[in-house]
Amino acid sequence: MKPEWLQDAPEAARDYVEGRRLDEVECIVADIAGVARGKAMPASKFAKQERFYLPNSIFLQTITGEWADNPSGAFTEPDMILTPDFSTTAAAPWTADVTLMVIHDVSDPQGNPIPVAPRNLLKRVMKLYEDKGWRPIVAPEMEFFLVARNVDPNQPIIPPMGRTGRRAAAKQAYSMSAVDEYGKVIDDIYDFAEAQGFEIDGILQEGGAGQVEINLNHGDPVHLADQIFYFKRLIREAALRHDCFATFMAKPIEDEPGSAMHIHHSIVDLKTGRNIFSDDQGRETPQFLHFIAGMQNHLPAAIALLAPYVNSYRRYVPDFAAPINLEWGRDNRTTGLRVPVSGPESRRVENRLAGMDCNPYLGLAASLACGYLGLIEQQNPRAECIGDAYMADDELPYNLGDALDLMDESAPMREVLGSEFVDVYQSVKRNEYKEFLQVISPWEREHLLLNV
Repeated sequence: MKPEWLQDAPEAARDYVEGRRLDEVECIVADIAGVARGKAMPASKFAKQERFYLPNSIFLQTITGEWADNPSGAFTEPDMILTPDFSTTAAAPWTADVTLMVIHDVSDPQGNPIPVAPRNLLKRVMKLYEDKGWRPIVAPEMEFFLVARNVDPNQPIIPPMGRTGRRAAAKQAYSMSAVDEYGKVIDDIYDFAEAQGFEIDGILQEGGAGQVEINLNHGDPVHLADQIFYFKRLIREAALRHDCFATFMAKPIEDEPGSAMHIHHSIVDLKTGRNIFSDDQGRETPQFLHFIAGMQNHLPAAIALLAPYVNSYRRYVPDFAAPINLEWGRDNRTTGLRVPVSGPESRRVENRLAGMDCNPYLGLAASLACGYLGLIEQQNPRAECIGDAYMADDELPYNLGDALDLMDESAPMREVLGSEFVDVYQSVKRNEYKEFLQVISPWEREHLLLNV
């Protein structure tokens, strides 16, 4: 007999447990890095328990497992209340027993949303749009690398071995044969996604050795952020089944392209259901240009969310298919802001700056925040870039420290995202940056040890 709470779960989750005994439920929350934190419990206990708890310190934990300073004062680790969002219930088909995962929202004991929780932050930005009568629609593209197992961090990352017995080759973009090299991993990704009820719009080979892109259908930003959150774990598990790793690092392999999370945006009027980027005659509207202007004006202050690690900035280099500018253009992949070919109803803006290493909730929130500010400020963008935007001046911060400074000093970004979130994010990321600066790299030992 199915537990009563499963009545509120998606059909795919109900089908997954049909005729079987549900063993375990994972109660999970995305932390600042997008890592799943939480607890697993027997399904029988989950069905009976009314409240779940986690300390708020999970949002102060760095990617290395250290603890950042609490900007608000004492490190007392009070409990947060976790509320299951049953609409996010999904299978964990890689486990030995029958397991379901449920994403939880977090609040304080008074029921107020925790402002530093990434999922709550995205909902905050969505509420800003809703209050103006708008609803954002996004479509993310996920790039990642399949790589050989790497158990020694001192060794470089190398491509995986394919079914031919040769390592995956670079410069094979869109090659079906290249995808077939690791077809068993792709098959498991499809199978896991089907068990979780996720629809993949397409899978293709990207330009790097072992680099894959998965496109998701357009839809609600929170729902799609949940999917990406799940997908990262799903893809890692599929790779492990076949003796390789999946990595979402922005730049895992030297002399190879980096991995992006391109984000397509359009905005729908809640009353009419129409895309506000197109008028009745199918022409571009002033709001379309305002959205682009908001991106140009505010993305520098949001880059710390779209490129959250020191490695992220290795992706922003010329001639590696990554944007290094804030230019915009129609069907121009050298610009940071691209307007794809589409009909009027699908007119959209593609933000090509976000790295796949970003927390999907924070990446979507940051990108939408910049567009929202543009709609409010009603400024026009610079003239469209015609030609090669790689020839333009660099406009992005060169490293994480500079990006954090821009975010910290931006009054509009603090207003939209909330100062409490910005302060906590700053604390976590500056702690990580400080740790990185204490590590001596092979390049420094190679060139400075005996030469300076």
